Amino acid sequence: MSQGVKDLVEKLIKENPIMIFSKSYCPYCKRAKGVLESLNKKYEVIELDTESKGSDIQDYLEEKTKQNTVPNIFIGGQHVGGCDDLLAAKENGSLNKMIAAL
Repeated sequence: MSQGVKDLVEKLIKENPIMIFSKSYCPYCKRAKGVLESLNKKYEVIELDTESKGSDIQDYLEEKTKQNTVPNIFIGGQHVGGCDDLLAAKENGSLNKMIAAL
């Protein structure tokens, strides 16, 4: 794993209040994006299947988060998890708190 990939991922997480690492064909990714869109929240997304270093980025995300699936979601620099985690956060109210803190 190159330091450049690690630096890129950390920069994206730090600079984007809501960051989603996704794959363009993934139904769970589409659902997670839909949740944020329903809340009128802007987010940044990297589609790992179309990114030249996508597999390296996914490998680093797994090392960082212990999650090897997409979507891999960060809000305010904190790892939220995947689609089910985002939906659970919406249901229990913690998603609104995370977004309000941005």
